[in-house]
Amino acid sequence: MKATDKIDAREIRRKLGLNQQQFWSKLGVTQSGGSRYESGRNMPRPVQQLLRLVHVEQIDINKIRRDDYEVVEYLKANDSSLFKELKKLAKAARKAG
Repeated sequence: MKATDKIDAREIRRKLGLNQQQFWSKLGVTQSGGSRYESGRNMPRPVQQLLRLVHVEQIDINKIRRDDYEVVEYLKANDSSLFKELKKLAKAARKAG
């Protein structure tokens, strides 16, 4: 997602059939905070990224562990070709399954 991309949180929430509390609590945001974002208040970039991961990409952030993240960062920095190949294989496996 680019900095210029706008996320329509309300539209995503409605398409998922969730109320504000259900939708925003998965991101660690209160219902009232989420309501403000849906009403036009500027959403911080970390919240936008979490929203994309959790509600668009459907990633269960409770399953992400710090050591997994560290492995990803290590591969990106030290063996980018292996990282790209693994990413490609994972995407193909996800489509097949």
